[in-house]
Amino acid sequence: MTREHLVDARARMEGRRDFSERLTIALESWIDCAAPYHEFAAQFFRTAADPDSALSPFSNESHPARATAVQLFREVLDGSDLGPKIDPELDELLPDLLWLHLMVVVLYWVFDRTDDTERTRAFVQRCSPFVAKLVTLSRYRVFRPLVREAVDMIKEFVLPTIGKTTTVARPTAAKAEPEGGTKRRRRATD
Repeated sequence: MTREHLVDARARMEGRRDFSERLTIALESWIDCAAPYHEFAAQFFRTAADPDSALSPFSNESHPARATAVQLFREVLDGSDLGPKIDPELDELLPDLLWLHLMVVVLYWVFDRTDDTERTRAFVQRCSPFVAKLVTLSRYRVFRPLVREAVDMIKEFVLPTIGKTTTVARPTAAKAEPEGGTKRRRRATD
């Protein structure tokens, strides 16, 4: 299904440059590709929610599907008008974050009992412009300290747990502050 989603989303995004629109298309494409499986979503979710299950989207075994989905979100970003303007620190991480956003949509979809998963589709329509605004705001200097802090937390606590199904992630030792880092932070908050 992940490959089907990639092909479908690419075709739908062709010629579109607006980041919010491309994100909406990618997420709606997933909903459409997953539609035949919605009846079994709750049973699948029970198994996939187990951190030791090979069916977990965060498991080592799911790496190929996850990598394909992250690649799609790289294309969502790179093909957009926003792609060239993203802060390099966030640019590296954003496809993974967009995949995590897809996981939120999937969770919502699992429990959606409306006809044609209308609530999930409405959720995507509402969330995509919001996510696009957050990404756009991250470009501005005043938000860079917040972006860096978020990137550091995600790199330390979220990404290390993906694919680690049998061990508990432990925070790493506190990182040494680069020389002048405290002053930079103080200036950014003044």
